[in-house]
Amino acid sequence: MGNKSSSKKLPKEDLEFLVNNTKFSKAEIKDWYRGFMKDCPDGLLCKSKFLDVYSTFFPTGTPDTFCEHVFRSFDKDNSGKIDFKEFLLAINITSGGNPEDKLNWAFNMYDIDGNGSIEKKEMVEIIAAIYNMLGNALCTTEADTPEERTEKIFDKMDENSDGVLSKKEFIEGCMKDQFLYQMLTADAAGNQ
Repeated sequence: MGNKSSSKKLPKEDLEFLVNNTKFSKAEIKDWYRGFMKDCPDGLLCKSKFLDVYSTFFPTGTPDTFCEHVFRSFDKDNSGKIDFKEFLLAINITSGGNPEDKLNWAFNMYDIDGNGSIEKKEMVEIIAAIYNMLGNALCTTEADTPEERTEKIFDKMDENSDGVLSKKEFIEGCMKDQFLYQMLTADAAGNQ
């Protein structure tokens, strides 16, 4: 996906694609590209660099596991690296995407095995990773264990009681519950 060469100039077709598929202007895309190439001169963001950057946002926690899941959701072609197009498409969704785009992204992150549904063990794994990432910032007086939180989420969302969440159940459940939307999309602003 995208340009894999170390060219310093963003290819015209990539620029046009990003203008048409993100909220960013040409000038903003070029600014993002310059910053990306400064940090990743070969044009590819590896997982360890991603973790280094992401860790600075959560100094009191341990974001490693959560970062693995976020990275996997951004790495659309499963190459183990994120190219500029993947990076900017992900930034576009996570920073300002509409609620449904954010929920589609979140669903794909929670669906660890990629089978089209979220099992309880997958939800527990992601919620545990969120708790570890937040560390001391997590208010322990209100915090459930990841298993307890997962049970509450499934009680609210699993409409057909089959023990898994379909994409439809996940999106509709989050759209009905502001708290779940914010927690499951990591959207502190709650831009629903």
